[in-house]
Amino acid sequence: MDKNTDKNTDTDTRHTGEGAPLTGRIALVAGATRGAGRALAVELGRAGATVYVTGRTTRDHVSEVGRATETIEGTAELVTAAGGTGIAVPTDHLDEDRVRALVGRIDREQGRLDILVNDLWGGEHLLAASVFGKKSWETPLADGLRILDLGVRSHVITAALALPLLVRSDAPLHVEVTDGTAVFNRRYRENLYYDLAKNAPIRIAFGLGEELAEYGGTAVAVTPGFLRSEQMLAHFGVTEENWRDAVAQEPDFAVAESPYYLARAVAALAADPDRAARWNGRSTSSGELARFYGVRDVDGSRPDAWAYFEEVRYGGKDGSADDYR
Repeated sequence: MDKNTDKNTDTDTRHTGEGAPLTGRIALVAGATRGAGRALAVELGRAGATVYVTGRTTRDHVSEVGRATETIEGTAELVTAAGGTGIAVPTDHLDEDRVRALVGRIDREQGRLDILVNDLWGGEHLLAASVFGKKSWETPLADGLRILDLGVRSHVITAALALPLLVRSDAPLHVEVTDGTAVFNRRYRENLYYDLAKNAPIRIAFGLGEELAEYGGTAVAVTPGFLRSEQMLAHFGVTEENWRDAVAQEPDFAVAESPYYLARAVAALAADPDRAARWNGRSTSSGELARFYGVRDVDGSRPDAWAYFEEVRYGGKDGSADDYR
């Protein structure tokens, strides 16, 4: 972001989402079962929004991710407990009919949509076995195409079917959630399928920024840093309470952030009346948004994982992950 616009500090709270600035706003968080999607739904609810939360895992059905304790009903309850209104709608976003039904329901019940968050993914289980460390031709084709379905096609279907409702808003906001900023993702992301899946949302936000501009809208691609998601904590055998124990296994985890860090930043962006001029069509990160809006993570820190990776991990600068908290 241009330095002349990076002016907010901890004491400048005009857009930090204090109170309930999103009261009356209608949001859809697509892919809200766990991780960043769940936190995004909760923080939009905390700011007063009515939030439709979707995903494939319910209390009666478990998706291919295989994590039965994380459900959209659970997310909706957290949204309501935070002060918003959470509405769980089981939806496979690769099923056009299901997405049409979802959008039709929001139309009938609310008449418009103000905020659309595309946080669809659910492909982590494919990465270690089929992607990382493999050339594209060594990756099972079915797994590679499934990654593109989960990370690209689902986003396109959801945007195509929900945008006609979104543009009824007086200030439409479309958020694409991905892994990596546009700057960082100039590097090859280890495997062709993963690279495509994580760069596509950045281009979707760029393109939709062009299309939404005439409606006063904003489309932005956002990325968390090294995310302490439920799956990542389980991978390292730690919890949110003792997550630092994982640093012995993975030193870079010292710069990790909770899902609520990005969520707090996006909620602040959603409450910003000048967001279109600042962010439309852009790629940004939890760390950059947090600096601008004066947001901190749940532990009071303000990590910037992408700056750490850019400058230290790959740039050769002296420093440690702890320097970027």
